[in-house]
Amino acid sequence: MKAPEQYDPSKSSSKSSTPPQSMQQSAKSPAIPVGMPTISQTHKRTAQAEKKPFQWQFLLPKYWGIWLLLVVFLPLIYLPLRWQFWLGRKLGILIYNIAGSRRRDTLINLGLAFPEKPEAERELMAKQVFVNQGIGVFETLCAWFRPNIFTRTVSISGLQHLVNAQNENRPVILLGAHYTMLDLGGLFCAQFFPLDCMYRTQNNPLLDWFIYNGRTNIFGKQISSRDMRSLVSSIKAGHVIWYSPDQDYGLKQGVMAPFFGVPAATITASRRMAKLGDKQHPPALMALHTYRQTPDNLPSGKRPHYHLTITPELNNYPSNDEVADATRVNEVLEGLIRIDPTQWMWFHRRFKNGPDGRTDIYK
Repeated sequence: MKAPEQYDPSKSSSKSSTPPQSMQQSAKSPAIPVGMPTISQTHKRTAQAEKKPFQWQFLLPKYWGIWLLLVVFLPLIYLPLRWQFWLGRKLGILIYNIAGSRRRDTLINLGLAFPEKPEAERELMAKQVFVNQGIGVFETLCAWFRPNIFTRTVSISGLQHLVNAQNENRPVILLGAHYTMLDLGGLFCAQFFPLDCMYRTQNNPLLDWFIYNGRTNIFGKQISSRDMRSLVSSIKAGHVIWYSPDQDYGLKQGVMAPFFGVPAATITASRRMAKLGDKQHPPALMALHTYRQTPDNLPSGKRPHYHLTITPELNNYPSNDEVADATRVNEVLEGLIRIDPTQWMWFHRRFKNGPDGRTDIYK
């Protein structure tokens, strides 16, 4: 089901090919009260990470396509948010129409996770996933390079769970998910507490350089999934570490556990992370949900609003049963994703592995 008042691609008309007249006349958001600190002024971080150096190989012809996309999209983040949301909707629908394999994967995933819903409703959900991701492109770029546009747009619930753990001198493993707003969620978290993040290196060196350097404007430290030394260091220092265990990385370091009622390869790294550090002050595991509450067709003169939710700590975690632990994590994340399923990245092949290896679900 789509979130209330969200853009419905099935109701688009020829008029939607141009920005609404009200948007053309006045796209200014309400003024920020004088004296209110900006997001940059209230940003919290454990440290200022160094950026990765530029490499001259990035100028080779094989990277020109990426440079072209950057030249096109980066100037657009200086448009008002309402315009960016409009462009994001158009981008999402374009990708939905031309990216056949991603569209098919999304529909397959939604069919597995929501078999009770009519096919027509799942198709609308799939379109909304791409709309939200199109907007998420602009949300992420703004989070990296124009964060103050989001001043006075976020609220949070459950912060006391994290604060209580920190008052006990315990590090916090914050279990996130791949929501369509991506790093904007990290920017909002940093308004309330500093955090490090776990990441997987991108296969494309130029993309990895660009994404890593963008994230240095948000996170104190970016910890490679293969860098156990840095992970242990952050845990021993009592940091908050954002880690997303909601993708399929096979069974070499995971187990099969239900996710939306479907057996899914579920990584168990969070169990190992929970055992690191001081045994007298073990890491506390909580889950994080990031959510855009306002409709994506942002009304004229209005700001978007986002909400963060931090769940209570997972007690008695880890247990002696890794399947039970993986099931608990999946259940918590599933419950949060269900708040608005269309703001989660259903185009990933979440169910590509079964108990006996690769499946043919996506063929």
